Amino acid sequence: MKKNLLLSTLLMICLGIFGQTPRMCLYEEFTGETCPPCAATNPGLNLLLASATNTPKVIALKWQVPIPSAPSNTWSLYQTNKNEINWRSSSYGYGINSAPSGRMDGQNVTVFGASSDHPANLTSGIIATAQSYTSPFSVSMSRAWSPGCTAVNVTVNIQASANFTATGNLIFRLCMVERLINFSVQPGTNGEKDFEDVVIKSFPTIQGGTSMVKNWVIGQTQTFTISCPVPAYTRKKSEIAMVGFIQDDGTKKVAQAVRADKQAVPTDAMAALGASVNLTCASIITPTISIRNDGPNAITNATITPYNDGVAGTPISWSGNLASGSFTNIVLGNVNAATSAGSHVFSYFVDLGTSLYNLTLNNNSITYIVASNYQGTPVAEGFVGTAFPPANWGVINADNGIASWSRNTVTGAYNLSNESVKYDFYNNNNIGDVDELYLPPMNLSGSGDPVLSFDIAYAMRNLSSSDQLDFMASYDCGATWTNFYSKAGSSLTNLQTPLTSAYTPDPLDISQWRSELVTLTGFNKPNVISKFVVTNNKGNNLYLDNINLSQSTGIAKQNKNNASFGLFPNPAANNVVLKLDANNTGSVKVSITNALGQVVYSKTISSNDSNILAIDTKELSNGLYLVNVESAKMNATQKLVISK
Repeated sequence: MKKNLLLSTLLMICLGIFGQTPRMCLYEEFTGETCPPCAATNPGLNLLLASATNTPKVIALKWQVPIPSAPSNTWSLYQTNKNEINWRSSSYGYGINSAPSGRMDGQNVTVFGASSDHPANLTSGIIATAQSYTSPFSVSMSRAWSPGCTAVNVTVNIQASANFTATGNLIFRLCMVERLINFSVQPGTNGEKDFEDVVIKSFPTIQGGTSMVKNWVIGQTQTFTISCPVPAYTRKKSEIAMVGFIQDDGTKKVAQAVRADKQAVPTDAMAALGASVNLTCASIITPTISIRNDGPNAITNATITPYNDGVAGTPISWSGNLASGSFTNIVLGNVNAATSAGSHVFSYFVDLGTSLYNLTLNNNSITYIVASNYQGTPVAEGFVGTAFPPANWGVINADNGIASWSRNTVTGAYNLSNESVKYDFYNNNNIGDVDELYLPPMNLSGSGDPVLSFDIAYAMRNLSSSDQLDFMASYDCGATWTNFYSKAGSSLTNLQTPLTSAYTPDPLDISQWRSELVTLTGFNKPNVISKFVVTNNKGNNLYLDNINLSQSTGIAKQNKNNASFGLFPNPAANNVVLKLDANNTGSVKVSITNALGQVVYSKTISSNDSNILAIDTKELSNGLYLVNVESAKMNATQKLVISK
């Protein structure tokens, strides 16, 4: 009898131990729209959480905290849900004071072996460790759209698989998330436009949740249904998922998590596919947008709101008959353009009204160029300012790809600075991709032809590299373009030996740079628009520096055998580089004369076919100087402006 009783007791203990449920972990990230480290960390974190190894083990929630500051836009992810976010990150007791930061099942991630709570330290092994602890609860959760898709109705079933007593209040919390949000214009300041698993609202509240009794025995159940209205600021209803979790407020520990994933919206659905607008010389643009009907029913009307740099314009009504599965292009007509010269972002938002379905995709935006205020002052750009593109410059990245023009702070031409502009051929997988770098609109009126000068460094990736650089100009607002410079592959590079690794010019080897001088014949016009154009063949990186464009400053005395020289930059401050193409060898005398006719610099060098002379101008006062180069084959003079 005693033996049977002992066996029965052991059996009950074993059932209590082994009857517990496998755990679905909850990983909460506290990230921010104004937090640069968050933007750098999140892509890798999202890949880790979405891997086939980890999706059966962990569910993510993302809270957009106001660290280091709160986004000012009222439609930012933080501003639309800030009361819940503030409570969860601070008032609840997590004490989040830096971002990005994480919590696993309500605890510091270090509990499970991470070196810190920073999401960059989360690994599959840490997730597996957290998931290895069984749970005293099993939870199932189902969801259904309400009529008109104005709410999500959620039914929750909880069952105890082991005896359990909570330390504090035991709460079931239910969060509505958008699995993926793509903004066309960043909501904060860190450049982040793509967000995953964002908490947009909790039900009934994140603070109170749904109460559970503190003491549970094996087999005990609780079932309830919650109606969760969809917030008006929801970006995309088909991305809505519901995440629930059981939490002991006494210990902050999460006992079990569950997700009812996103579902298609059973109403009309319009997808915003893209936009087309490039260059304007007026106060308006006439964008063409592309939309597709992804729903089962024909769409007959919509309201389209245009945006310039994230600022809403006047809504435009559209009517028609767009059948299911069809797409169409819509010309929006005249839309007010941005007023300042340079590049701006046009985007749009589609509202189907009664269908209550809105959609914003990352490719429903496009950069366009405004040509206005044609400046008469020369362009003299060395990219030393932190803003990029510089004032009145513009960048067109037609495919919205990660590879485009960017400011480089590692090396500059001839080691005179650490700045230049870079085009990333190396990481651009879109063969044939064309990207443009626009100079400020220029008034180049005068008696002579304008002159462009720039420094360039480029390396081929292999012997067949054919990345291409062109320089084009137009004086009819882009209706026609004249190509003044075009080089590709071996004619573009100074390094004839290809590099298989990503190219950065060696600052100690100035021979990796060369200077180009281009005359814009016939373009002494009052309204010139010009641009550098690259065409990608996935070669290696390109760098430009000291881009100068102005009316011709050369005063030719004598120039035999096509001998010439260039000054870069011009105007100059502390240094100027003289690039001599003499087409001969021999002695060359270089002298600089001030406005009083006094020689302030003189040097004789031994030339070869291509010479570079770096001249220190720190001691020269602001003003106009004449630079004279004299040899047996040439005698030429150019103006040099010193401006500090």
